[in-house]
Amino acid sequence: MTVPLIRWDAPDPYAVAFSTRVGGVSGGPFASLNVGLKTADERELVEENRRLLARAAGADPERLSWPRQVHGNGVVPASRSGTDADAIWTEERGRALVVVSADCLPVALVRLDGGRPGLALVHVGWRGLVAGVLPAAVAALGGPLVAAAIGPGIGTCCYEIGDDVARPVRAALGRGLVRKGKLDLAAAAARALRSAGCARVDRLDECTACNPERFFSHRRDGGVTGRQGAIAYVA
Repeated sequence: MTVPLIRWDAPDPYAVAFSTRVGGVSGGPFASLNVGLKTADERELVEENRRLLARAAGADPERLSWPRQVHGNGVVPASRSGTDADAIWTEERGRALVVVSADCLPVALVRLDGGRPGLALVHVGWRGLVAGVLPAAVAALGGPLVAAAIGPGIGTCCYEIGDDVARPVRAALGRGLVRKGKLDLAAAAARALRSAGCARVDRLDECTACNPERFFSHRRDGGVTGRQGAIAYVA
């Protein structure tokens, strides 16, 4: 089965892609390309899906690094794969990074300074956003000469929030991101990236909650769902 990927037109020498839920071996609410181990899916199926994702992206399945996502602002190097963090980065060629999501945003960052290549992947929910995970990831790559791609996540159309979320978002990032009780998470991420000095910010603007045939969504599916992934490496 073909694994369709949403590829970012990243500058050389970077390869960056975002997966959908299509093209894997899982069934039921996890059908079919569930790459999230922290789900109730069978582990061997998730591990096969992870191999399928790597191969589809042109990456070595034996050289993948993943953070253990905790909705915080931690940033770790690829050598600390499996550590609690929501951003992971590398300068190693061929070392693929992966983060997973099911409404939160996957964000890719690539260094543009013309020196040694470097990239990061970030898992961004509202908690990590408020905690500053995006500027922390930009800083890990050495500063503002960075391009970013904001992948599929829950859209303003579907992201209803209460004051318990709206207040800290406004305090951290300013006004205009919450309208009629709904948060524009992608716009909030873009604002955080530009505030950190990113030279380029691209948005894919696909809503995970609106597209049940294409994406997993934690909110839409009541928490019983899989995870899509973002994968990136220095070619």
